Amino acid sequence: MATISKPWSPITATTYTTTKTPSPVSPPPSFAVTLAGTSSLSKLAASSSLSFTQSPLPRPLVVRCAGSGGNGSPTKRTTLHELYEKQGQSPWYDNLCRPVTDLVPLIESGVRGVTSNPAIFQKAISSSDAYNEQFRELVQSGKDIESAYWELVVKDIQDACILFESIYDETDGADGYVSVEVSPRLADDTKGTVEAAKWLHKWVNRRNVYIKIPATAPCIPSIQETIANGISVNVTLIFSLSRYEAVINAYLDGLEASGLDDLSRVTSVASFFVSRVDSLVDKLLEKNGSPEALNLRGKAAVAQAVLAYQLYQKKFSGPRWEALVKKGAKKQRVLWASTSVKNPAYSDTLYVDPLIGPDTVSTMPDQALQAYIGHGTVARTIDSNVSEAEGVYNALEKFGIDWSYVGNQLEVEGVESFKKSFDSLLVTLQQKADSLKLVSL
Repeated sequence: MATISKPWSPITATTYTTTKTPSPVSPPPSFAVTLAGTSSLSKLAASSSLSFTQSPLPRPLVVRCAGSGGNGSPTKRTTLHELYEKQGQSPWYDNLCRPVTDLVPLIESGVRGVTSNPAIFQKAISSSDAYNEQFRELVQSGKDIESAYWELVVKDIQDACILFESIYDETDGADGYVSVEVSPRLADDTKGTVEAAKWLHKWVNRRNVYIKIPATAPCIPSIQETIANGISVNVTLIFSLSRYEAVINAYLDGLEASGLDDLSRVTSVASFFVSRVDSLVDKLLEKNGSPEALNLRGKAAVAQAVLAYQLYQKKFSGPRWEALVKKGAKKQRVLWASTSVKNPAYSDTLYVDPLIGPDTVSTMPDQALQAYIGHGTVARTIDSNVSEAEGVYNALEKFGIDWSYVGNQLEVEGVESFKKSFDSLLVTLQQKADSLKLVSL
């Protein structure tokens, strides 16, 4: 069995520069993707290692994790464009796999950023042969399994960052981000998380990368220190209002501690998870069993998210925030995560439509993205009925819902889920290496 290296060790970090050339460990492949009509994205063929070809056959607007080919989806204006232009909410895509240029039709259809996590990479790498060539070269060069994992991940992140650079530039750093998460094994390691964030930020070496850090109690100080070091952060796994407030405070504290005269390039999003809240609360309501309790099913997640937006507006106003704005600080936008519907009885846009508001992000996996493009709402809804959200939130407490328990339990489950995906992928990679007879048992 190959050894596992520390996830923040400087693995070939010096081979990455500010150019758009991926690691020399793996020669840049040629990708194929359909572009309908003339697009600024096609100019990437001349300015980066990513190349594009034309294909006349339209296909569904869903990324296929495959070894070759592209989506071939025709470009047209969609509700995603209207969502951003009319309501100020940025639609992001919650998925990443190879070929990375399969993202191009999504970008042309209005997607403005990408989020990833260990579960996404576990699915992408274990279910596709698109990573085999680079993985083979890495192991043959002497890389251990975890080092090889990070090489595969970083290459995808770097290539995706190239695709979103134009959006980053057009919005002066407000959009166009690609997120990569530190090892989930560090969720309880304050110092280790900071070191991992620095390491990933240096290695990826792209202006539009977000380093994802979980909002666990031990990582709140990590968020503050990482921001203070001038590194932009996507704070993930936020499940409660109290933890969300701690995340905002960490961002503000970090900006103030940075010592920077220009804060405009240090940005952040706070990923507030939605659907998982209903998954847990609904089970608790069903245990109660009363008609009144059952009537509250499917309402907890949106209600809490609406109140989170109220907290966002409150925290990013007033003298303290205005002092930071004078130095160029940008709001830590709230990002709605976990937007796919888990209960088939609910509307497939339940966790998107009611949470539309300015200066927010909604990251959507395939299911939610297709549903929203097909029949989503384009209207400001996030604060259309705050009193109702407050009523639901308080009513749930009366039926025995302990919001602190809900937040803590979902955080534990989220961290464990990502650890499981991470560990499972390392086992899969080891087995793949063994099957290729590259590493001895």
